[in-house]
Order: sequence, then C-alpha cells, then structure tokens
Amino acid sequence: MKSKKYSIGLDYGTQSGRAVLVEIKSGDEIATAIMAYSHGVIDEYLPGTDIKLQLDWALQDPDDYLEVLYNTVPRLLEVSKVRVEDIIGIGIDFTACTMMPVAKDGQVLCQKDEYRKNPHAWVKLWKHHAAQRQANKLNEIAEMRKEEFMQYYAGKMSSEWLMPKIYQILEEAPEIYEVTDRFMEASDWITMKLTGVDIRNTCTAGYKGLWNKKSGYPNKFFFKAVDSRLENIIEDKLNAEIRPIGSKAGSLISAMAKKMGLREGIAVAVGNVDAHVAVPAVNIVEEGKMLMVMGTSTCHLVLGKEEKFIEGVCGVVADGIIQNYYGYEAGQAAVGDIFQWFVANAMPKAYFEEAENKGIDIYCLLEEKAARLKPGQSGLLALDWWNGSRSVLMDSDLTGIILGYNILTKPEEVYRALVEATAFGTNRIVEAFNNGGVEIKELYACGGLAEKNKMLMQIYADVTNMEIRISDSAQTPALGAAIFGAVAAGKENGGYDTIFDAAKNMARLKENVYKPIASNVQIYKKLYIEYRKLHDYFGLGENNVMKTLKNLKKDTLD
Repeated sequence: MKSKKYSIGLDYGTQSGRAVLVEIKSGDEIATAIMAYSHGVIDEYLPGTDIKLQLDWALQDPDDYLEVLYNTVPRLLEVSKVRVEDIIGIGIDFTACTMMPVAKDGQVLCQKDEYRKNPHAWVKLWKHHAAQRQANKLNEIAEMRKEEFMQYYAGKMSSEWLMPKIYQILEEAPEIYEVTDRFMEASDWITMKLTGVDIRNTCTAGYKGLWNKKSGYPNKFFFKAVDSRLENIIEDKLNAEIRPIGSKAGSLISAMAKKMGLREGIAVAVGNVDAHVAVPAVNIVEEGKMLMVMGTSTCHLVLGKEEKFIEGVCGVVADGIIQNYYGYEAGQAAVGDIFQWFVANAMPKAYFEEAENKGIDIYCLLEEKAARLKPGQSGLLALDWWNGSRSVLMDSDLTGIILGYNILTKPEEVYRALVEATAFGTNRIVEAFNNGGVEIKELYACGGLAEKNKMLMQIYADVTNMEIRISDSAQTPALGAAIFGAVAAGKENGGYDTIFDAAKNMARLKENVYKPIASNVQIYKKLYIEYRKLHDYFGLGENNVMKTLKNLKKDTLD
C-alpha cells in the first residue's frame, strides 16, 4: 500500500506567516503553524534607530520572513508526525506588491549593516503608499504617450505597484538604486532562498510589474520619458526569467532543507500572490465566479475566457491566476484594517469591560450589538477609503468619511456603517465587472472575516443580492499554495499534473451558504444609490477636500 503524500503551503500575510501541511489526495489540512512577524509592519520608526518614517510608509524586515520558514515548518513536522520522505512539494504565496532592493549576493540591502539606516534599503510592503507622486508621474507620461500597456490596468497604475516604488527609490535614494543588483517581489525572493534560483512569477510580474505575456515589459522609451536614469531598468535590474504560476521554480537546496527539517530536492512551486493562489482552493476553475479574499484588505478575483478591459480593474493578465484563462483582479485597500482602526481608536472603555465580563472578544460584542440593527437604522453612511481607493478609482490619496453622526450615535451603529461601506465598495466592483461584459454569477469568500463574521457576510449577500459560498479552510491562501506545490511535484511523484486536477480533489467549501434577505436587499439598494453619489462626488474630482486635507497634514509634518 502506497503511503500518503503531502504538500506544504506557506502564506505570507501583512502581519504574520502561516504554514499548512496538506494531504494531497483529500486536501485535508493535517497541521497548521502561525507566526507573527517579530517587527510587524514598520510604519513609525526604523528598528533600532530614532529614524522616523514619513506619512504613508510601510516597511518590513526580510529576516522576519526567514524566521517564519525556520519556525513554522518544523512545527508542522512535530505536530503531524508525518515522514519527511512523504512531503513532496512546497508552495509560497505573498502579499503584493511587497518589493525589495537586493544585492548581488541575494541579500536585501537592509540586511547589510552599511545600509540598515536607510529606509529605502528595506522591504516596501504592499500598503506602502508613499510613492503616490511617482505613480502620478508614471500615469501622466503613459497617458501622454498613449501607452497601450495601460489598458490592462484600466488606464492607471497604483502607488502600491513595483514601478512607482522603484522610481521612489531612484528619486529619493539614488545611492540605493545604484547599488541594487535587482528589484524583487518578496514571493520570488523567498522562492530563490529555497531553491537558489532567481525565477520571477507571471502573477506578480503581470499584476504589479506591468509585464505582459504577449509583449513583455513596457519599452525603454517609456521609462526614458519618465526619467532618463530608468531607460535600462528592465535589462539592468529586472532581467530574471519569468515562469508561469503552476510550474516548478526548482528544488529545495540542502542548506534550507536542514534549517526547515525537510529533505533536499523537494519540488518548490513558482511564487504567487496570497489572494490569487486562493482561487483554486475554493475550486474556482471557470469563469463567472468571483472570489473575495477578505482580510486587512480585500482582493476580488475573476476568471474569464475573453480579454476585456474593465473599469477600475487592477489588472487583466493572461495565465495570471490559472493557465488558459485571463485573470482579473480588483480590490479594496482597507477592510479589516478599518474595523481594527475603529476598535483601537474609537471604542469606549465600557464596551471593553462589557466584553470582558461576558468572556467574549470585543469584535464579537460589536457584532452582537450591530447585528440587532436593521439596515438603515443607524442613520449613517460611510465611504470605505481608510487606506485610499484601489478599485474602481485607483487613488491612494482618497480618505474615509462617515456621514450622519448625531449625539445619540452608538459605537455599534458606526461599526455597522463601516461594514456596510465595505460591502458597498464590493458591490461597486461587481457592478463594474457586469457593465464591462464579465458577468459575475456567483460569489465566494475566504479569509478570517469571511470565516468569523456572520453579520458581515449576510450584509454582503444583501448588498450584492447574491448568494455567497465560504471556504472551508481557515488558511485558504496557504491551502492554495500547497495545491500549487502539489502541481509542481507532478503526478509521477504523487502530486498532480494540472491545477484543475489538484483543485478537484484538494479544494474545500463549507456547506452553508449566505442568501440575500429580500427586505434587506430593497433597503440597501436605496443606501447604495446614496453611496454612489458620495463615491463619485469625492472620488471623481468634483470635491478634492480629502486631498487638500491630506496635503495640509503632510505640510505640518515636513
């Protein structure tokens, strides 16, 4: 009798890394290990220094990523007791664009003592928005030159992406730009550490790096028009081989195998994005279905057979999610982040005491109170732009708003209004897809919010007027990474030859489905009309007060 085979999925999120050990034939998660990053999100001071970061900076320490590898994988082995000989594949996913300037020896520059005090030598996390000025210039030059590649990104690139962040380094720390051998996505860097091979993946290259399967990167004349020093950026600092997701990057090298407790030679999949890798983990392998990956932010992912250009879509990439499909990505830059902000900054002491007396989490108390409210009962309406607007406006300089406060407003009413705002933001994205000819017929969700917050998911079903199915995995991206690891290993080694075969056996969904409540749907239709008015008024330039206020704040901090 053949022994069972296993794959490891490593999911690098915003605050922590998660590892799962998955049985390949059933998709059963045998063991899970989670580790918070020692330095978390670095957005105030550089570690070990008094160097204060400016507004909208978000950095990380690459040593934290390695620490996750060295601690979570041995814990999987310890808990599961499986034989290392039966582990055949590893898959990696990461937040994106999370980028880093890398030296010739493969170290991130901040890992070297001589560069540690320069903020630009560190990892720029996906939500580093301090490159908005550079993004604006890139967009202006692209529009002026009528660059065709911009149609794949709804005509606008985000400050979160690779090129604005690289350009920021060039402008603000040219000495770091000069000593950088290559700029890398964190997913590709971890994969390189595991295999010793510098391979880039089509997912991050396509969605975050302006690369296209048919035409490659934008031509050097575009970059020269932006800044003459960028003319040869592709040849000089982005020249690694790009391989499709679902393929094998290489094999686990001896040094890393020893540190992780694994055997040398295990197949390592090409890196991937944390949201995108979750799609096959809920068995979405066909068009018409949208997956919402819900956490600190939300990514909305859709497959299509035809190439269409959708309003506010962050990218349409051939083979970007699954081979032989166009992968569409949209998203909201803050969802769970908004709720976390509210609890950390706007909750009265009495609510924390009540939660403690009841023996429940503060979020559970808020949900309990907010769930008693009917749609529209709070009298509040919010815009969900606490971290800017990703889709459909692609503008990180927009900020949040809550309308309708009075002296009787309760915290649970504000909380429910914030939840509703994120649902309206998702509905605006669904609306854009439908209007653009990519019909959304079914909604799926995964992530901590989808798993834990029943009120939130019911509101999303009511606002969108669609049924929502939920992943049965608490670590869906990590399960997705493990699925890609099984495909990298191949059928001859006990894995799978295609992502379609792997998803058929390893994907998992809960039986319960959130169904829209007709009476709630009608009220939310009225509220959504008002949301759209505010959305367009503040987001399309009729009133730029948000940007004025943000600029005034920046001026006071300079």
